[in-house]
Amino acid sequence: MTNLLTEDAGRHGYDSYRRMAFFTDTSVCIGCKACEVACKEWNRNPVEGYDVTGDSYDNTGALGANTWRHVAFVEQNNDRIEKAREEGKQLISLGMPTIGGKPDEVDTTPPDTDTFRWLMSSDVCKHCTHAGCLDVCPTGALFRTEFGTVVVQDDVCNGCGTCVAGCPFGVIERRDDGGVSLKYDKTATVDYQDNSHAGINVLKKLKQRKPQGTDHTPGEAMPIKNVGVAQKCTMCYDRLKQGEQPACSKTCPTDSIQFGTYEDMLAAAKDRVRVLHEQGITEARLYGANDNDGVGGTGSIFLLLDSPEVYGLPPDPRVPTADLPSMYKTAAKAIGGMALAVAGSFLIGGRK
Repeated sequence: MTNLLTEDAGRHGYDSYRRMAFFTDTSVCIGCKACEVACKEWNRNPVEGYDVTGDSYDNTGALGANTWRHVAFVEQNNDRIEKAREEGKQLISLGMPTIGGKPDEVDTTPPDTDTFRWLMSSDVCKHCTHAGCLDVCPTGALFRTEFGTVVVQDDVCNGCGTCVAGCPFGVIERRDDGGVSLKYDKTATVDYQDNSHAGINVLKKLKQRKPQGTDHTPGEAMPIKNVGVAQKCTMCYDRLKQGEQPACSKTCPTDSIQFGTYEDMLAAAKDRVRVLHEQGITEARLYGANDNDGVGGTGSIFLLLDSPEVYGLPPDPRVPTADLPSMYKTAAKAIGGMALAVAGSFLIGGRK
């Protein structure tokens, strides 16, 4: 089975490769945040803090430059659960999503509805087929790897932030220079200073600093790397090159986060949502598995138990550069028409 990325590589004379992907099954996520911790430890990302945001047990808030895996906690009552299941029935009756089996063959009798439930989901960069961040980067700092993932080259990024506006999911972000003080004892403290700088100015200041090693005396502040540089999930590119799976999926105790080839993950996602539908859990649906959506499908497929908005995901993501080809064609036609009009006026004027 091919996909847009392998087909594109073949057209340009390169060997095709197997695209790697995540499948996140939110129906078995227990909210343990092991993926968050593993991600931060492996990539040495700064700690966000230990205070909850006030939105359930969430202390990281959202994806950003320092948090490449974010576990969302959503509390739902009986009314919301029943509404989600009714919406799911309507999707099934319309044949959406097409996951195998005819709509009339699916038993949509729901199990007993709970009075309360948690929805927990580990969000991550989508590694889009048509990646807006990659399209708009002016320096080539973002590139497509041999695994189909999108990665930032820290030493090439100039901190302009153009990619931030190009991402329809709000994933990529410039890392600020908040002063993180990590104590290497049981009384760890984290302090932030809200300093806003233009990315380029931050990089200039960093060049003036003396190099710092990785060994630190207990109690001293841990330096923040890549300040002012755009940061996001790399799908553990360094681990993939060594034949290892990403830290988050390796750590997940319930296999909520699965990792493998895009084709295998898509098949697993379709099989899982079919099983849930047969159990009467009609609200189960896939997100990111549609190659015809506004980003051409994603390398991070999710099984959700409610609409995307409930999880903080855009219902219809669209890469900002998607309309560029048609815009260029329209502009070319307009310029051509103007040129003909000017040429015609000269011809008419010359005859007089």
